[in-house]
Amino acid sequence: MTASAFSLSLTVPDAGFAIEKGTPVAGGARELEGLQHSCCDHCKSWVFTRFPAMMGEYVNVRSTLLDEIDDIAPFMETCTAEALGWARTPAVHRYEGFPQADEFHTLMAEYAER
Repeated sequence: MTASAFSLSLTVPDAGFAIEKGTPVAGGARELEGLQHSCCDHCKSWVFTRFPAMMGEYVNVRSTLLDEIDDIAPFMETCTAEALGWARTPAVHRYEGFPQADEFHTLMAEYAER
């Protein structure tokens, strides 16, 4: 969906996330039940993802939407089983797929302590 070696998102608590303008539309991968990729209705760019069955009450927001991202280094990589051999980040945690749903709270707490 990104046409890149990287798909950068920032995971935030759902309670701290709000859409300030416009109404997103469904887009992207839909093969997993409950996976909700949301896109800008105007340009169809991928904006955020909700997947409650796996992520609980968290939302993945596309990092490119943020005004200031220089101080936000990757903390976790997912889907590394599909990664290009040369595509590496300084992430502390790596998963061939995704972390288990019960790991998200621990990962968020660890990230918050940084």
